[in-house]
Amino acid sequence: MISQFFVLSQRGDNIVFRDYRGEVQKGSAETFFRKVKFWKEHSEDEEGDAPPVFNVDGVNYFHVKVAGLHFVATTRLNVSPSLVLQLLQRIARLIKDYLGVLNEDSFRKNFVLVYELLDEVIDFGYVQTTSTEVLKSYVFNEPIAVDTAQMPPLGPASIFMQGNKRMPATAITKSVLANEPGGRKREEIFVDVIEKISVTFNSSGLILTSEIDGTIQMKSYLTGNPEIRVALNEDLGIGASDYRGSGAVILDDCNFHESVHLDSFDVDRTLSLVPPDGEFPVMNYRMTQQFKPPFRINALIEEAGPLKAEVTIKVRADFNSSINANTVLIQMPLPTYTSRVNFELEPGAVGNTTDFKEANKRLEWGLKKIVGGSEHTLRAKLTFAQELHGNIMKEAGPLSMTFTIPMYNASRLQVKYLQIVKKSKADNPYRWVRYVTQANSYVARL
Repeated sequence: MISQFFVLSQRGDNIVFRDYRGEVQKGSAETFFRKVKFWKEHSEDEEGDAPPVFNVDGVNYFHVKVAGLHFVATTRLNVSPSLVLQLLQRIARLIKDYLGVLNEDSFRKNFVLVYELLDEVIDFGYVQTTSTEVLKSYVFNEPIAVDTAQMPPLGPASIFMQGNKRMPATAITKSVLANEPGGRKREEIFVDVIEKISVTFNSSGLILTSEIDGTIQMKSYLTGNPEIRVALNEDLGIGASDYRGSGAVILDDCNFHESVHLDSFDVDRTLSLVPPDGEFPVMNYRMTQQFKPPFRINALIEEAGPLKAEVTIKVRADFNSSINANTVLIQMPLPTYTSRVNFELEPGAVGNTTDFKEANKRLEWGLKKIVGGSEHTLRAKLTFAQELHGNIMKEAGPLSMTFTIPMYNASRLQVKYLQIVKKSKADNPYRWVRYVTQANSYVARL
């Protein structure tokens, strides 16, 4: 099915390379990286990155980018793109399950284990299995732990909460093979409710479109394969016809992992499952029911002379002051004849970065942290290389925003309890639940 599989770093270094069929030339990794890096120069499409599938000299290249690494497969055959892309995603998740951390350092320290996994997953280009649980019977190398203290800080989103306890997310940066000192396995289970929201505002600040794509992810380190019960909101409705009263959470549609049993889901919204090893999605869902967006953003651009204009951007956090958003980035395309931008931040602003990307005429405003309930303003003075012609509002925008908000979810979907069945009272595994909201497409028109 596939001829080659390789993993490249952001610099184009070959970290892992396996040639299964010998049908594609050896320099394919260099050809791929050069094509992806200079895609805009060699393509008629001036915007966007290289597509996930493209052909060069009769060779089909399939690639996904995970944790800053390029996972690539090549073949001369006409194979299903979705199948190969799904395989690459699954290989990335499989390697993360075994190494604990997915980065260049962990790959280089565990290359023997990675090659052992690849040899079991793919034979002569054909997939054998991508199950973390099945492969534990065939993989015998132990992972070498990566020093997570040297890894960049993950910020508030890295904190798991359990009542008044909290545990850093580095607790799950361990292999599914890892044991505690003395050979005893630490009993714990992690659940992430991750939501990616898409909102479009018009120039008056009214919501035009809004959507939430969510997933409940689980990673289990429990021995004996006990049954897990996950209880969600009792008033949770699926589909517009499943009305459960005002204030209820209504999902448009959802799907479940093959291990989930739905015997009592229609009655009390409880999911039962025996979790496989590794990380997996328990449930995926989509919601278009009206919800309160976490941020309100707007921008105003006004002419200030024949060759000048002023931009004012305001962002307000509409969530509780006990919650912080981090890694916030606001971007705004400017008129193509913009030559210089001078920024003016609020007095006492901390952790702000501003930049004018002259190559693509884009303004960028980064905020390290935004506290719930706060409002922030940026003013920028633009200088143009030529006089204005027409409406400047049509030359600029729209405004776009990316962010991560830990311990917050816009849909109000909740994990009410996480029960582990048939565990003795002496055995009390740790249960960690985290909520994370991220921007998928957060846009405000001018």
